[in-house]
Amino acid sequence: MPSDSYLPANGNLGYRTTHYDVRIGYRPATGVLDGQVLITAVTRQPLSEVSLDFGALRVRRVAVDGVRARHTHRGGKLRVRLPATLPAGAPFVVEVRYGGVPRPVRSYWGDIGWEQLTDGAMVASQPVGAPSWLPCNDHLADKASYRFEVTAPAPYTVVANGVLTSRRAAASTVTWVYEEPAPMATYLAAVHIGRYQLRLAGDGAGTVAAPAAVAPRLVAAFRHDFARQPQMMAAFEDLFGPYPFLGYTVVAVEDDLDVPVEAQGLSVFGANHLDGHRGSEHLVAHELAHQWFGNSLTIGDWRHIWLNEGFATYAEWLWSEVSGGQPAAFLAAKAHAALARQPQDIPIADPGVRRIFDDRVYQRGALTLHALRTTIGDTAFRAVLRGWTTTHRHGTVTTEQFTALAQRHTRRSLDALFGAWLHATRLPDLPAS
Repeated sequence: MPSDSYLPANGNLGYRTTHYDVRIGYRPATGVLDGQVLITAVTRQPLSEVSLDFGALRVRRVAVDGVRARHTHRGGKLRVRLPATLPAGAPFVVEVRYGGVPRPVRSYWGDIGWEQLTDGAMVASQPVGAPSWLPCNDHLADKASYRFEVTAPAPYTVVANGVLTSRRAAASTVTWVYEEPAPMATYLAAVHIGRYQLRLAGDGAGTVAAPAAVAPRLVAAFRHDFARQPQMMAAFEDLFGPYPFLGYTVVAVEDDLDVPVEAQGLSVFGANHLDGHRGSEHLVAHELAHQWFGNSLTIGDWRHIWLNEGFATYAEWLWSEVSGGQPAAFLAAKAHAALARQPQDIPIADPGVRRIFDDRVYQRGALTLHALRTTIGDTAFRAVLRGWTTTHRHGTVTTEQFTALAQRHTRRSLDALFGAWLHATRLPDLPAS
């Protein structure tokens, strides 16, 4: 597992994480979090020390395999001394107890991670925010299963990744337990706490469980704006293959958010994304598509971000097409015209660390897929989409893997197409339909 080309200091390549058992208590009135995490891992090489990515919360105790361990915590790294040097292939468990008031991680892209809301909290960790609330091996390719046990005051609802397996009430608190068995990257781990009403997206029909946690004043708008989510899920399963997780939860928070945010098996929308007129339905499609492209298929390096955002943006156009709106060809032409008026200085297969969220990466990524579809035809393109999600289900992916897979579905050389769209800066012309 190589270090990330954009974030080489993140993660520890010396071991592989297999499971996180996360137990936290949170008090919204004070913003104080009390945490304990047990990290099960296996060494990749002989190790006498392991490191975790961890932010500014105070470390109270560290143990390895139940034995208290020496440690240092500075510069965003928690370094833990092992009781003895472990050989390659050795399993071990690190326990960290910690607490304080979590703060987002400051980054090129703003403050990211744990965020205190007007009345509650949420997590939006892409790409470096997970250490704001969780000691972890913060590398894209180090995917693991998770268990979350979150205790909050009784009036609050807790949502986390995975399936709710239990809810235990005490005198004034409720403990919520969620389990996510599918491998998950650390940036996709999320907890949402608020005074929500529990609903169903759409009419509750469909093959995938679709619960929702909605701020009370947004319930009416939510009912309308997410009414077509079951049909959207069915359309995406037809295009992309079976939904890759056990359920899909939507959280609609009281506060406005700059953009909606997806995590594995869930997405969170701000109050400004619900207007009662489906004005943000393209974003509903975008976040749902990330469950395949980003969450099941996780990029192996942040330079491949177009594989997340280009696919999710093209999914917006596909949903418009199949739901009776504008066809993808019309939306592609519109996006192409808009991009032609902007600076053409980004090779989207390697945009640079500061520009991974540049809208040109999203739009040109989607145009790359439309150019591929136009070149090889709809039948081959659908086979590419299905083959991509099936071959790499719950794995990590690269641009080179995608272009190689696409080439297997046509006799025409795709080298010039991918070279122009992914690696050159000048915007190519769209292929004729």
